[in-house]
Amino acid sequence: MRAVLAALALSFVLPMAACSSHGNGAEQAATIPLTIAAGEKVHKFNVEVARTAEEQQQGLMFRTSLPAGGGMLFPFEKPRIASFWMKNTLIPLDMIFVRADGSIDRIAENTIPESLEPVASGGEVAAVLELAGGTAAELGLDENARVTWDDKK
Repeated sequence: MRAVLAALALSFVLPMAACSSHGNGAEQAATIPLTIAAGEKVHKFNVEVARTAEEQQQGLMFRTSLPAGGGMLFPFEKPRIASFWMKNTLIPLDMIFVRADGSIDRIAENTIPESLEPVASGGEVAAVLELAGGTAAELGLDENARVTWDDKK
């Protein structure tokens, strides 16, 4: 029973470390195009993709800014309840929790830099998109928007 509880605890803690990247904004990785359709408006972004566990643990930690139209996408192999934190993340972020069909499960706006408080999805999601804090409000994004991307590894 202890082994099961330890495994469950680890599966919860590791994704929380996913909001993290050592270095400044200069270390930006290659990007992919991502689109958010909100009603009649379409917003285009070029986002980094954190594919591996190491990249997801690194995330956006220690960055002091994001490029205009930039962000980071955390895709998961299988949909799951996701929980992130802001440890060592120096800028506020909007976290957009995306279901497998591209619909938005939840938007956590302007998350608090360096907070250890978990920021969790409301249900199972296939990815989490992190954008600069305030982007969702500025663009009028809500749970009715749809997110699409083409990630050809």
